[in-house]
Amino acid sequence: MADLMPLDRDKPQLLITGATGFVGGHLCELTSQKGWPVRRAVRRTGKPDGVVVGDLGANTDWSAALKGVEIVVHLAARVHVMNDSDNDPLSEFRKINIEGTLNFARQAAAAGIKRFIFISSIKVNGELTVPGQSFLADDQPCPMEPYAVSKMEAEKGLRQLADESGLEVVIIRPPLVYGPNAPGNFRRLLRAVAKGIPLPLGAIHNKRSLVALENLVDLIITCIEHPAAANETFLVSDGEDLSTPELIRRLATYMNVSARLLPVPVWLLRLGGEILGKSAEIDRLCGSLQIDISKAARLLGWRPPFTVDAGLKRTVEWYMNLKA
Repeated sequence: MADLMPLDRDKPQLLITGATGFVGGHLCELTSQKGWPVRRAVRRTGKPDGVVVGDLGANTDWSAALKGVEIVVHLAARVHVMNDSDNDPLSEFRKINIEGTLNFARQAAAAGIKRFIFISSIKVNGELTVPGQSFLADDQPCPMEPYAVSKMEAEKGLRQLADESGLEVVIIRPPLVYGPNAPGNFRRLLRAVAKGIPLPLGAIHNKRSLVALENLVDLIITCIEHPAAANETFLVSDGEDLSTPELIRRLATYMNVSARLLPVPVWLLRLGGEILGKSAEIDRLCGSLQIDISKAARLLGWRPPFTVDAGLKRTVEWYMNLKA
């Protein structure tokens, strides 16, 4: 870890939720390195530089966390999970992602917070794109499942609050985020490629946008600082789209192993997904999801500082060191 810069008294006090998570942890580290005074909102005691707020919900008291803060970055959420076992998953998502977020934002507005940056999800736009077409930041939302619906409704509530209160709201919708310490499906993919497990994905011809952790955090920091970010929605990616087989081949190259891709027809993959109750997972592997990030370039002058190859290489290096 780089040496921390002295606190810059001209920089605004930040409050970051989800501070112990994959994205939040890196954001806290980098903003601290750059001299920002950073306060981490945490659920429980254990972090010496954190303020305990408990669970995110409609009755959470944010007064201590918000004291002296000018900018909020809200990452904490009930995240999307495959095969959700709740009887009413939308209700559970709404308790945290809508009621909890809007309660927080109302208290932030009342406390005089200048800017509230909300990390949403590309799933608000939809699950898939037509090949050759990309999601745009100002497209009509088309969420397809409970998590995405909850994020869309939270966005709507935040925009209404911005209109009523003067709180500046910035919304960022990332796709799959990867990088060192990546959780979930991306780590499972790293494991499969490293072990040389044959993957029946060689016949897929799709295009999907990803975003490296460093690129997402860089856009968040840009939105902390840039006046033109106020009350705007931005999409974020690495700026280069990969097919599923291309992604696997690049990972294999950086691992110095062979990509074992079997050319199983897509129709057969989809049939197997239906039989096994995994249709949504197969759709994500086979379908396209492309993102246009030109709005961030146009309004903020933002470009991804890391190429997709640089991001994948750094992720692989972390994973191989983890295995060693």
